[in-house]
Amino acid sequence: MPPLMDKWRHYFPLYERHLAPFRNRPVLLVEIGVYHGGSLAHFREFLGPQARIIGVDINPRCASLAGDGIEIRIGSQEDRRFLRELADSLPPIDILIDDGGHTMRQQRVTFEELFPRVAPDGVYLCEDLHTAYWPEYGGGYRRMGSFIEYAKGWVDQLHGWHGRGHAPHVTEFTRTVRGVHFYDSLVVVEKGPVGPPERQITGTPSFPPDTPPRHPWPRRLLGTGRLRLNQALARLRLPGV
Repeated sequence: MPPLMDKWRHYFPLYERHLAPFRNRPVLLVEIGVYHGGSLAHFREFLGPQARIIGVDINPRCASLAGDGIEIRIGSQEDRRFLRELADSLPPIDILIDDGGHTMRQQRVTFEELFPRVAPDGVYLCEDLHTAYWPEYGGGYRRMGSFIEYAKGWVDQLHGWHGRGHAPHVTEFTRTVRGVHFYDSLVVVEKGPVGPPERQITGTPSFPPDTPPRHPWPRRLLGTGRLRLNQALARLRLPGV
C-alpha cells in the first residue's frame, strides 16, 4: 500500500497542467510538509525516476520516510536561516511546493526565502490557501497580512511595465514571472524571463485612420481633459472613463 496522502481532489488535474512539462527529466522537487510521505511518493511516480524529491518537515519522525529518490530534511519553514542553508545546499529548485503548516507567517517566510531559489523556468505552488480566511492561522477575509492579500500584489507586479507615477513599477518579480494562476486553495507561479511587452500590429484597417473614436463621453473630455479627469478619479479611488 502507498503511504498516506491527504490532498484536495481538484489539485490532481492542476498538477498535470503545470507539472507535466517536468516529467521524465532530471528535475529537483522540494515539498514543504511531509505528513506521512504520500505526496512525495506520488510526485516521484508522476515525474519519473530521474526526479530528485526532497521533503522538508519539522517533525523528526519524517526522517524515516526517506527512500529511493526521496530525501528528507528536518527543520522549520519559519526558520529563515534553515531555509537559506537548505537552498545553499541544493541546485536551483525546479518545483517548489508549500504544503506545510499553512500559517500566514510560514507561507510568507517560505516564499520570501525560497522563491528566489526557484530555477528561471521553474514553478512554485502554495497549497491550502483557504487558511488565509481562517483566523486561527492568522488569516481573515481581506485581513492585512494574510497570504491571499500578499499574493494579490503579484498581479500588480506582473503589470509593472505599464505603471505610471505611484502605480506598479518593474520589480524582479516582473522580470522573472510569466504568469500567476489562482485556483480554489492553490496558487501557481510560473517563472520565465520576461522583457518589456512589444506591440504587434498586423492586418489592414477596417476604417479610415481619421475616423473619430466611438466614446460615450463628450469630446471635450478626450485628450488632455480626459487624462486630467482620470487622474482626479484615480486619487478618489473611483472608476476611470
